[in-house]
Amino acid sequence: MDQDSRHSVSVAGVIVDDQDRALLIQRRDNSHWEAPGGVLELDEDIVSGLRREVREETGLEVEPELLTGVYKNMKRGIIALVFRCRAIGGSLTVTDESRAFRWLAADEVRALAVEAFAVRVLDALSNDGKPAVRAHDGVHSVGPSL
Repeated sequence: MDQDSRHSVSVAGVIVDDQDRALLIQRRDNSHWEAPGGVLELDEDIVSGLRREVREETGLEVEPELLTGVYKNMKRGIIALVFRCRAIGGSLTVTDESRAFRWLAADEVRALAVEAFAVRVLDALSNDGKPAVRAHDGVHSVGPSL
């Protein structure tokens, strides 16, 4: 298998508050608004990686409650596992990886985030217990979805 045919795996946590709003961060590297997350390290399990990524980007400790979606970036070969989470500790703060944060309702998520990343948050907010399976090109959804 050559290097170009490999995939990487990322995780993201859609942290939901008691008003059914989701936490989005503004990333420092590209200024996009997204749920906190990132690439898993080779030696870490999925939940540990999720907790680490969320803590690094928000300062919060989280408890994952439900896998709400599996998403593939078709251009970059990244598979993202997205979890609905609740905050259980820590202190929300900007970090080296995030420049701002906002608690947003679903309609506000649609207006602020690009489609490929907004859909992850919207799936987590409206989840019926069955994970969504979707693909995107980095900006827009592509192909069939479940």
